[in-house]
Amino acid sequence: MIQRFFHAWEHRLANVSKDRVVRPFEWGEDWLTPPPPGTGAQALEHWVDQVMRDTPAFFDAPPTREYQFDEASAALQREGEAGTLRFPSAFVTPHPENNVVVGRWFPARDEARVDTPGARRGRAVIVMPQWNSDAGGHIGLSRLLARFGVSALRLSLPYHDTRMPPELVRADYIVSSNVARTVQVCRQAVLDARRAVGWLASQGFERIGVLGTSLGSCLAMLTTAHEPRIRAQALNHVSPWFADVVWRGLSTRHVRAGLDGHIDLDHLRALWRPISPSSYLEQVRRAQTLLVYASYDLTFPVDLSRSLIDEFRQRTLPHEVAVLPCGHYSTGSAPFKFYDAYVLTKFLRKHL
Repeated sequence: MIQRFFHAWEHRLANVSKDRVVRPFEWGEDWLTPPPPGTGAQALEHWVDQVMRDTPAFFDAPPTREYQFDEASAALQREGEAGTLRFPSAFVTPHPENNVVVGRWFPARDEARVDTPGARRGRAVIVMPQWNSDAGGHIGLSRLLARFGVSALRLSLPYHDTRMPPELVRADYIVSSNVARTVQVCRQAVLDARRAVGWLASQGFERIGVLGTSLGSCLAMLTTAHEPRIRAQALNHVSPWFADVVWRGLSTRHVRAGLDGHIDLDHLRALWRPISPSSYLEQVRRAQTLLVYASYDLTFPVDLSRSLIDEFRQRTLPHEVAVLPCGHYSTGSAPFKFYDAYVLTKFLRKHL
């Protein structure tokens, strides 16, 4: 009875959005750099094989000094937001709006100023929200983290809110039936997060973590795997495979519709290896990990979450597990959002 209740609730919440578009299937060869030999599937297979031979090079983010910090209004400062950080993305896309990374800064009380480089500071976390999060997503969580002593830099993901070109109403270019573009834009998110870590380090932070939700949890784990300065990762809704969530998830039915008839799950899983957490399990051994999943999740199917947890256990990777008694969408509703925020904040305070 409880499962039926939550599953029905999840479907109602998922159906609130009426702007999902089934986009045409594309291999996306124009997103491949350098251009591989062949066309279509053959080109992507060759490119992915090359990427997987050296993922540190693929996810390398050259340092930048082009950080711009604008102080927030007095009203926002009273609510705990110190200002907005902007810097160029290390991956350049055809859309200028998307090539400027935006982060909103919520310092812990004793970390309010950002004009004293070299000072030793406390704990800080990069916050990577869920797919299609608007500009207000995870702002409350960032304020909560700061209130409990963990400074938070909330990033806008590629093609989200201020980074969205006029042609879009949803963040379709980061997860779509364009196979190569999905890999490259998720890669962009990781490079953005690594440059954000560089800014935190330049401000004197040494105890740095990352928190990601849903799509953000996948991107957070990829960041941890390739960014040695990250000590702890809180992963909120998890799966070992990117492709399986898209193929089976409630939130991505329209993406699956664009894929159907052009590619099967095994092939898609192989081509999306560069953005799948399962490819990087050993690389996160040095970090403390929190794995959170929801008992009645239809977007990140529960068996996928448990499969990732089993992998962590079998490999004896340092981790903790939290189970939410709700579904994916209902995680954002009371009282579940309060419990979720509690376990995330408690973990980061403990391990940073």
